[in-house]
Amino acid sequence: MKRTTLSLIACATALAAVTGFAAVSAPDDSGPDTAAPAARLPVERTSLLCPAPSTSDLAETAYTSFTPVTKGADEKGSAALVAAEPAGATDDGKDGKDEEDGKDEKEEKPVVQPKAPGTPVGGKTTGADAPALIGTAEGKSAPGWTVQQTTEVAAGTGRGLQGVNCTAPDTEFWFPGASTATGRTDYVHLTNPDDSAAVVDIELYGKDGALKSTVGEGVTVPPHGSESLLLSTLSDVKQTDLTVHVGVRSGRLGAAVQALDDKTGGDWLTAAADPASDLVMPGIPKDATAVRLVLFTPGGTDADLKVRLASPSGLITPAGHETVHVKAGMTTGVDLGEVTRGEAGSLVLTPTDRSVPVVAAVRVVRGKGDEQESAFIPASEPVGARATAADNRAKHTTLALSAPDGAAKVRVTASAGTEGGTPAIKTYTLKAGTTQNVDAPVPAGLKGSYALTVETVSGGPVHASRTLTGSDDDVASFTVQTLPDDRGTVSVPNADEDLSVLQK
Repeated sequence: MKRTTLSLIACATALAAVTGFAAVSAPDDSGPDTAAPAARLPVERTSLLCPAPSTSDLAETAYTSFTPVTKGADEKGSAALVAAEPAGATDDGKDGKDEEDGKDEKEEKPVVQPKAPGTPVGGKTTGADAPALIGTAEGKSAPGWTVQQTTEVAAGTGRGLQGVNCTAPDTEFWFPGASTATGRTDYVHLTNPDDSAAVVDIELYGKDGALKSTVGEGVTVPPHGSESLLLSTLSDVKQTDLTVHVGVRSGRLGAAVQALDDKTGGDWLTAAADPASDLVMPGIPKDATAVRLVLFTPGGTDADLKVRLASPSGLITPAGHETVHVKAGMTTGVDLGEVTRGEAGSLVLTPTDRSVPVVAAVRVVRGKGDEQESAFIPASEPVGARATAADNRAKHTTLALSAPDGAAKVRVTASAGTEGGTPAIKTYTLKAGTTQNVDAPVPAGLKGSYALTVETVSGGPVHASRTLTGSDDDVASFTVQTLPDDRGTVSVPNADEDLSVLQK
């Protein structure tokens, strides 16, 4: 018996709840009654949010936009990144408006003007006035759209290289690895892409549990606006390791934590993967001089985890750190030292017994003395079908690929450069339980920066990250971005599949 058109319409309604959505049409009721597998269609609309990059007058920020070519995407499409309203801006619609010519600042040329799929484009800002950005891509520009924000700060708190992938809006975020310790200045950045205000609660969890505070309750982020809150104003308790939880009561938003250190520079801490019992933090730099693991379990049950490092030769257990115990509702920090010992590595956590959901991240330090720099690697979802890292630079990019569960084959495509170059492709085979810093392809005749797109060809799940180092080889400045699935396609059930449960 054929399923009704109503079933497919109900499914399409459910798809509208995700960030990207695909068009669905009613099936043809003629023909044989045979079931077909669900089709994957390119998303038709994507939103990305970039936090305000820096409060330093010495900051120089580069934005790089890239959309990979996606089979079946619309022939037409566009993308735009516009400035969000900063905290305290008036809402009378007159800010930045010239009464004589009727032009609004938002109508000026954007910082980044995305191009057609397959071609990256860059833009730059300087100083402390660069705003948060709200981006929307449609049609052929939407599937897999990636925007990288990279900031270089020459001196002061947070000096060094700070990088972040602009993120899709969501309703819940976990940030293990934040801090209110002396010498740290951490901010949580919130950006609202929608026409109505978003209301959020910000909770902090330290080594003894939740920190008492009412300041983080019911924070309002105005429509198309951004807010930045200093964590030390939410609680006066000094904590080396904090987990920040951002929960949205109404609306949706983008969130990221900017962690600045007086001695070891700073970087962006992006949201960790959803709480899970098995976690991977891919691509710890091989020359890391200090690695600190921070964990939190949001449930009411303690977690016991096995700690292993996926090295080039296989899974190994760090001496003295075979397991870690995480008390329920409390943040746990563990110093792993120079755990990679000069080799590529990814941290792999698995339960020793029962499965308990956990969130985790590592803080990584490179360099010594006055030339130290820090970055963060949160637990990340696998590459899946495809993932992209933009703003790669010749001789300053390291791509780490990890196959913690089973052998896998991946294809890596280097796009053309922002100012010229010919794309290049390489395929790699990964052994089970290993991490490899691969010799990633570079566009021939490269001019400018380029994008790397990673696709899983076969085998088990692959986790990946990209490390970008600063232009000064004598300084340890760097930033790391993980490469989770870009969710450029969505699964659309065939009309013959049993969707009757949606009709009840």
